[in-house]
Amino acid sequence: MRLMADVRTRRRWLAECLGVLGAIGTTSAFGSLTAGCDRHEAPATTAVPATENAAENAAEKKRIVIGVSQSNLGEPYRVQMNADLAQYAAAHPELSLVFKDAQNDSLRQRAQVEELVAQGIELLLISPKESAPLTAPVAAAHAHGIPVIVIDRRVEGDKFTTFVGADNRRIGRAAGRWAVQALGGKGKIVELEGLMTSSPARERHEGFWAGVERAKHPGIEPIFEADTAWLEPNARREMESALARHARIDLVYAHNDPAAHGAYLAAKAAGREREMKFIGIDALPHEGVRYVREGALDVTFQYSTCAKEAIELALDVLARKPVPKELILGTRMFDKASLESGGTAVE
Repeated sequence: MRLMADVRTRRRWLAECLGVLGAIGTTSAFGSLTAGCDRHEAPATTAVPATENAAENAAEKKRIVIGVSQSNLGEPYRVQMNADLAQYAAAHPELSLVFKDAQNDSLRQRAQVEELVAQGIELLLISPKESAPLTAPVAAAHAHGIPVIVIDRRVEGDKFTTFVGADNRRIGRAAGRWAVQALGGKGKIVELEGLMTSSPARERHEGFWAGVERAKHPGIEPIFEADTAWLEPNARREMESALARHARIDLVYAHNDPAAHGAYLAAKAAGREREMKFIGIDALPHEGVRYVREGALDVTFQYSTCAKEAIELALDVLARKPVPKELILGTRMFDKASLESGGTAVE
């Protein structure tokens, strides 16, 4: 009788193990399952982790990889742009951003774009250092079937999916009109340009002098201009040269806030900052707007980081929805009088 009971017990044990094995559906796990049966814990240690791993693998496969080619993280505006892109993308777990910093080198940026394409990205966001040198790699990515969203700075031609940025000529015209009013139609102006091989710098220059309308205001005289490549140390050095050469400067028009701030610091070091007015562009809260609040700048004009719109466009493109060839954003002016109200819209 005892022998029969032992046989029945072993049969039940074997049936339990085979039942678990059949449920899992794999013979390769037999050794671990039988060992688990000896410990009476096979179902808990095999089936659950396998299900979780499968779910994780499936979620990973669904992620959409977007390459982000940034021209130069030495500029605070571009650091903020990347931070904003990451923030808005975080609301969409299916998106995965891969960031590249060209470090102000067009050849490096071209190589990085080619690298991103080779890695199999599904969409490219690019803010090119310069227009002409980045036209070919952008066109090549586009021809490869990769949607390309150009942000802030343009490339030449139309071999891209869409462009998003502010109207730099409008910003320049508004700055020019402000200068005329602030100077009463007469004064000597220093212009500290951005990188003139990039589209925003050219457009901000052209827009400013269109806004000044020198034919109507011949008393406004440009006395010094220099390309600062958007960098504050360069602007400070160029402003020192301007101060050494000109006993009178009435206004500094800088193509971005770092350049305007560099000019202010140079003028302050020379004890001449109160002689002139300072115009900047970008109006980041912790930079241009703060400089106006502290009295270093007289006015700054908003230039959006375009990040919110870029992510929205990317989602539409990936969903195969139609998008405009260009999305042009508005701007606001910030001076002491309008800081607390969030600036004044520029028409």
